Amino acid sequence: MSAPGENLKINGDRLWDSLMEMAKIGPGIAGGNNRQTLTDEDAAGRVLFQSWCEAAGMTMGVDTMGNMFATRAGTDPDALPVYMGSHLDTQPTGGKYDGVLGVLGGLEVIRTLNDLDIKTKHPIVVTNWTNEEGTRFAPAMLASGVFTGRHTQDWAYDRVDAEGKRFGDELQRIGWVGDEEVGARKMHAMFELHIEQGPILEAEGKDIGVVTHGQGLRWIECTVTGKESHTGSTPMPMRKNAGRGLARITELVHEIAMKHQPNAVGAIGHVDVYPNSRNIIPGKVVFTIDFRSHLQEVIDAMLAEFSEKAPKLCEEIEVGLEWEIVGQFDPPAFDEGCVSAVRDAAERLGYSHMDIVSGAGHDACWINDVAPTAMIMCPCVDGLSHNEAEEISKPWAAAGTDVMLHAVLETAQVVE
Repeated sequence: MSAPGENLKINGDRLWDSLMEMAKIGPGIAGGNNRQTLTDEDAAGRVLFQSWCEAAGMTMGVDTMGNMFATRAGTDPDALPVYMGSHLDTQPTGGKYDGVLGVLGGLEVIRTLNDLDIKTKHPIVVTNWTNEEGTRFAPAMLASGVFTGRHTQDWAYDRVDAEGKRFGDELQRIGWVGDEEVGARKMHAMFELHIEQGPILEAEGKDIGVVTHGQGLRWIECTVTGKESHTGSTPMPMRKNAGRGLARITELVHEIAMKHQPNAVGAIGHVDVYPNSRNIIPGKVVFTIDFRSHLQEVIDAMLAEFSEKAPKLCEEIEVGLEWEIVGQFDPPAFDEGCVSAVRDAAERLGYSHMDIVSGAGHDACWINDVAPTAMIMCPCVDGLSHNEAEEISKPWAAAGTDVMLHAVLETAQVVE
């Protein structure tokens, strides 16, 4: 099969109009979106997406986790489908593009194929994965995790939100429990288009990020124990200040991550200080470290250095340290054939591009367990995401979708 010509491109205006139309559902208070998973707003976004897919001649399937699969038939009924997709749910103060670009970009690919009457051997499916964000119901990438066997459906159904509402009950309430068995679908390949959510592509002046790896991570929950005492009357040499343990480990985490550049990161995010009073020296501090890298050996090395040095730092100031790993997954390396299809598409279309590592988790990271997978990234202004001020340009959106169009056509095989 010959590669699609470089003149074959999507309708950037139509894609942008669709993004803006979807953004009207679940508007935020500052220009973004609040369309959290399994809310009425999520349901309304799903209905709009389904109506667009059916208007484009696709058939909709929904599984028992609420994952939506819109299928454009191929010429070979026995050929496995090529998938595109991401998610329509948002953060409480989310942007208009995180996830949504990957879903509506997939729809725009189908609309373009219809416009040009291009047929493919393999069917093509556009997917909306349920609860990618994990804000209302933890963890993130919940439904794609069930699809790939990382979680059981019963466990997922029992996740509860801050009000104690169950995932399974809310999925039922909004009317999106499908009849397909989760994970029963087989894939020829999957491509996920996403905004970068970081500053690298914009800073480097690149149109396209060719994602070679996702990041693995280790979340370490630490408890530093000292002794509560009066800040005014306890002599400095006699203090057992758990807050100093936090401070020392904060610096250690930064040093460890800097030692393993590039692409390794580490920080302390969540912190609870006890008793959290202005005139009491902290007797206990509980906090979580987030180490990430796209290389397993780097994650292992960072964890090993932490486990060797952190206890000594605490021992020196006479405070105790206990720690445990409370979250982990190993870094995925995306399929070389799919990654090459993305890189070749960018090259063919004349878009500037660079290899990049995804700094965030995505459904593609889980799907990579069960099918050849790759990701395409476009820049976002100042690297800002998970924020209502998240912004991309129309040309960036179009370029990323053009690359996905070409990569998918190469993989799904155009029928001449």
